[in-house]
Amino acid sequence: MKNLNIILLTLILLGGLTACNDQLNVENPNNQTTYDFGDSESELQEAIISCYNRIRLEGSFARVGYTMDAVRGDEVWNSSQQWYLEYDNLNSPGTIEIGDQWIWRDWYHVVNRTNFVLSKVDAVEMPQESYNQIAGQALFLRSLAYYHLSTYYQTVPLITDYASYSDINTMYAPNNSQEEVFDQIEIDLTSAMEMLPSRDKGGEWAQGRATSGAAAGYMARALMFRHKFSEAYAILKDIIGGKYGHYALTADYGDNFREGSPYENNAESLFEVQFLDYGTGGTDEEWTPVNISSEATQGHAVESNYASQELGSWGDLAGSPWLYNLFIKENSTDGRLDPRLYWTLVTFEEEYSTYTNQKTAAYPNGDPRSNVVYQNEITQTPLSNNAQGGISIAKFTNARNNIYSSITNGLHCGVNLRLMRYSDVLLRAAECENEINGPTQTAIDYINQVRRRVALPDLILSDFPSADALFEQIANVERPKEFGCENGRGIDLLRWGFFYDQGRLNQLVEHGYYKRDGTASTEELTAETADDSSFNYYYKGHEYFPIYQSTLNDNPNLVGNSANKNEDNGPVFKEKYNIRPVVQ
Repeated sequence: MKNLNIILLTLILLGGLTACNDQLNVENPNNQTTYDFGDSESELQEAIISCYNRIRLEGSFARVGYTMDAVRGDEVWNSSQQWYLEYDNLNSPGTIEIGDQWIWRDWYHVVNRTNFVLSKVDAVEMPQESYNQIAGQALFLRSLAYYHLSTYYQTVPLITDYASYSDINTMYAPNNSQEEVFDQIEIDLTSAMEMLPSRDKGGEWAQGRATSGAAAGYMARALMFRHKFSEAYAILKDIIGGKYGHYALTADYGDNFREGSPYENNAESLFEVQFLDYGTGGTDEEWTPVNISSEATQGHAVESNYASQELGSWGDLAGSPWLYNLFIKENSTDGRLDPRLYWTLVTFEEEYSTYTNQKTAAYPNGDPRSNVVYQNEITQTPLSNNAQGGISIAKFTNARNNIYSSITNGLHCGVNLRLMRYSDVLLRAAECENEINGPTQTAIDYINQVRRRVALPDLILSDFPSADALFEQIANVERPKEFGCENGRGIDLLRWGFFYDQGRLNQLVEHGYYKRDGTASTEELTAETADDSSFNYYYKGHEYFPIYQSTLNDNPNLVGNSANKNEDNGPVFKEKYNIRPVVQ
């Protein structure tokens, strides 16, 4: 009997404990997890919007991720001589968060979210059109992430299975080769090109979203990075022919850098990052993935880097004197300066006052034809940096928009970043035609379409006796004048192999000459007259940015890239690809 009582008591206690345990395990229906979210079309539509949100962080395109490629190029230099300096000089030790870690962190957030969507979408019943839109956008955004990860960090982990994150054996992924990453980019974009609607068929839905045209444009970029010119050319000709929707050059070059619905997502834009117009967002600045706020400003801080410190910005980056002099060497057919100068660099030029609806300087108040900044007349080019000098950059700032009278530093600028424009399609088509067939009238015609928009005289085929000569015109005249201070010049230098040929490297040194004399120097500089060139400090392998040392320490399967090892990529590049020699 005594033993029986003990057994009964034990059972009662166990039952009570079990009941308590059941009562404690109460699930909060408002606290969804990735396990139980994404099981309906509406939830996946929300999830894909969250993927777009991640391309608007500091490390993707809200500041550092966008401007880091510009400072790697030869048309921008570090006027603050502080932030970005190691990336301008291409010799980061791998222990600086701004470039070695932030870009990596934020692009892998994009990878993570797109992988989540792709892990769920096949199991959800929905119309085929909805499936194609959701999956196609996820594939495009994942390829966009890997395009930038690989062109910034060279060899990166290729993670395409969301389940990898749940297993410690696969979560710490090793490096994949750049070839493997670009193979995956091509696979993703091939599907996205087929699944996504064109901008024409997508209608209002397509405003600000990835379309088949965006996927086709980035496919051409990916193919050209690996010198697959014939394949890229076929896609570029399809874009020009309207297969992926109608694209055209805007009549006014400046419409590609203005803020507001009449200008953003225009006929020239294949893909752009959406930011809310100035003053329409919240007050919280969402710099990193962890400080998510419903009251986020929804703007970018590219202006904070590019605009003049003299006018209230940070003044970190300046346009190079080489770029300025490219513009002034060739006037439009009506005698004006190339109007692209006005929208690229904030220089004071007397003739600006005679342009229709143009202003002579940045951030004008009052009369739209005035040249007043903070109610003070501007009669010279404002400094990029008060101490070092330099030419302030206008691209994707409000310097020329006349929307507000002063700079608000931080994530407040609302000008959408146009990542790929139709002019890029035309100039890439010219480059492919030249690579395949040598200098032809067809290649010249593509270039002249871009030149005619700004009333520059047509190029003449007989002036370019070789493919090398026409390539020089495309690479070091047409592209920097059309895309100067935009994201992409550094990637161009990589794919052309300019870091691996001494003649080309000498040319980069010359393009990168600057003065630290406290003026907005516009003179054409030489080795004797310049203070320095950022390319004088280039370490082999640092055309890519090093993987952050703490990231390498945390992941036992990850190894450093060429920048971590100071390893020359030249021999491998020259085994596979041709480097065009310098043509004066």
